[in-house]
Amino acid sequence: MDWSFLAADDLSAALRAGDVTSVEVTDVAIARIECDNKVINAICVPDFDRARAAARRADQARARGEDRPLLGVPVTVKESYNIAGLPTTWGMPPHRNYVPAEDAVQVSRLKAAGAVVLGKTNVPLGLQDIQSFNEIYGTTTNPWDHGRTSGGSSGGSAAALACGFGALSIGSDLAGSLRTPAHFCGVYAHKPTLGLAANRGMVPPSAPALPADFDLAVVGPMARTAHDLTLLLDVMAGPDPLTLGVAHRLALPPARHERLSDFRVLVLDEHPLIPTGSAVRAAVNRVAAALADGGAHVERHSPRLPDLTEAATLYMQLLISGSVARFPIESDEQLRTRATGLSAGDQSLDAVRLRAMAFSHHDWLEANYRRELHRHGWRQLFAEFDAVVCPITPTPAFPHDHTPNPMERRLDIDGVEYPYFDQLVWAGLATTPGLPATAIPAGRSPEGLPVGVQLIGPAFEDRTPLLLAELLEQKIGGFQAPE
Repeated sequence: MDWSFLAADDLSAALRAGDVTSVEVTDVAIARIECDNKVINAICVPDFDRARAAARRADQARARGEDRPLLGVPVTVKESYNIAGLPTTWGMPPHRNYVPAEDAVQVSRLKAAGAVVLGKTNVPLGLQDIQSFNEIYGTTTNPWDHGRTSGGSSGGSAAALACGFGALSIGSDLAGSLRTPAHFCGVYAHKPTLGLAANRGMVPPSAPALPADFDLAVVGPMARTAHDLTLLLDVMAGPDPLTLGVAHRLALPPARHERLSDFRVLVLDEHPLIPTGSAVRAAVNRVAAALADGGAHVERHSPRLPDLTEAATLYMQLLISGSVARFPIESDEQLRTRATGLSAGDQSLDAVRLRAMAFSHHDWLEANYRRELHRHGWRQLFAEFDAVVCPITPTPAFPHDHTPNPMERRLDIDGVEYPYFDQLVWAGLATTPGLPATAIPAGRSPEGLPVGVQLIGPAFEDRTPLLLAELLEQKIGGFQAPE
């Protein structure tokens, strides 16, 4: 039997039953990586010797009668997480030799759950792209079409899962960095509620690993089935032990419903600032039809939905001002000069992004206040609905574009070009208010590329979109391995 594409939950059952050993499944995963990674380049830092040793320990533990959630299951980790003894570079050449001495919190939790870490997965420079390429490790390709991107910034993790390089992976999400690669590669991902999972040790090199939350950013699970997302989220969820004692368990409320027919779902497929490509629109409509066929209450409009134009503007302001603060692009004086040179009537997202680069603290506080108003709007919406179904990006995976200045890149949507970063508006819809969002496979484009959608749920009710993802997987199917 080929164990490469077995769900983590099924693999755990096989390990418990003695049908296979962790050493065997780990060797299978390593052999597949050694064969296929040359073209895909998903695994940028292999750690095979330590993986085999961890697999042996897992088998010994199971022989002693131990059982843990991920005991003996091979997994991968996004390069941006600290793993003791392995480089953490975030794709930045000045830090190619930085090696942390301590595991990130989530790596520690994976190991405590018994997982076998195969290695680290590729990322874009500074995690700041919708593709995964950098000068240190090169380009990660899409398993479905090597001329296209696997997405970013968790593109290496999504490609690894699609290729059978381990059963699970962990990534992070600030601008769709979990959801977009899942959508492009045909796998599952979950952006948790902001603050649900501790992120200490998922930090730029060589910054200290502090128990401080990032604005907007979260860490989260990636998998090949919806149920495996829940399995991994249960390992990851909980506060940092440095802030709330040694326990990290956090009791999340159960899903609002158990049957598809009980769900109330708002479906969105249009955005005022960017069109939705035909392949993505078809995927959204496929999910909407499956929901309706399953008896769910489906609506296409709601007066309670926060204004999408304002939501996109607010997201870009918070995203760009925060990113520039961490990774300076130009001097403050240069940025202010460029921003003041814009026409007052220019409200394009390009203009919004440029102005955000020169944000003052006063500007940020005003944006933060408006974010709270949007959060209040979402709370009102989720009093009437259980989930929102919408695109993740307007298109399937696009061709590699390494134009040095990303502001000069363009995204082709059904033959018409749009600013590259405008595609982030759908990811920002859940990111700005800090809501959970589950990315699911929802079909193929006419070219055969995977197409996904996201299920946005109420704050700290992550189990609701996760269970909805499981029900939809039963209805429309899920991951399929690329040929």
